[in-house]
Amino acid sequence: MSAPSPAVEIVDLVKAYGARRAVDGLSLTLPRGQVLALLGPNGAGKTTTIEICEGFRRADSGTVRVLGLDPVADAATLRARVGVMLQDGVGGYTGATAAELLRLFASYAATPQDPQELLTTVGLGDVAGTAVKRLSGGQQQRLSLALALVGRPELVFLDEPTAGMDPQSRRATWELVRALRADGVSVVLTTHFLDEAEQLADTVVVVDAGRVVAQGTPAELTRAGAEGQIRFRAVPDLRLDLLLDELPAGSHASEPEPGRYLVTGDVTPQLLATLTAWCASQQVLAEELSVERRTLEDVFLDLTGRELRT
Repeated sequence: MSAPSPAVEIVDLVKAYGARRAVDGLSLTLPRGQVLALLGPNGAGKTTTIEICEGFRRADSGTVRVLGLDPVADAATLRARVGVMLQDGVGGYTGATAAELLRLFASYAATPQDPQELLTTVGLGDVAGTAVKRLSGGQQQRLSLALALVGRPELVFLDEPTAGMDPQSRRATWELVRALRADGVSVVLTTHFLDEAEQLADTVVVVDAGRVVAQGTPAELTRAGAEGQIRFRAVPDLRLDLLLDELPAGSHASEPEPGRYLVTGDVTPQLLATLTAWCASQQVLAEELSVERRTLEDVFLDLTGRELRT
């Protein structure tokens, strides 16, 4: 039996608006049951790419397959299998109550989730009878998430899902995304919250100017091309030459200030254990020991620049 096709597969995608290529030869793959975070500065081509996958725009060239199907030609088939959380929230249904709107969307699905239970899951049970236009921005975001999930989709596109949410709602949404993944649902996530991508994504794809500039797991991206650091305090004038004899090749050790030490290199559990064991052999107590590494935000800024984008 052949393996199922990827949840999303994009090969050499191009989409231009006049002379400007919003998407310029982009390729990526999302295996089934995983979470992919698509990151990039404003204007990088993220939303255009997602809208092509959702069937709202046509590609100029390249191949796009969603659950093995063409998102334009097979739109009717995919509609029942894909959930979409749009960046602009709930659209024009602002006069309906939250419960009415979710029941309407549930009526389109063959085997929908129970609307009231889903409202409770996203933290809107107490405002089910409130008109959408009277919900806060964060509440509308959570309702938009419920609308994307009510049809029990196999694949969900979440465009800035926690924008405008308070910290509690944001964390609850993270748990919901983790639950979707645990249930085998595939998720494409765009977000400007890089800690969100680091927490949730199996794969991170960074795009800029319509092209993929990096991709990998969060750990791979934060580890690649950067030395980790271990800082600690101890008695001054340790024999760092002896320490380096014990540490892996490529490690460095220095004493920037008397009694303050910095070890750099590929910081692994083994390196940390070797360092503390050496200190113990020297009858030295390593105090205030801290391990530091690049965050996904550091990687993102290194790849896309630190200047403001319009």
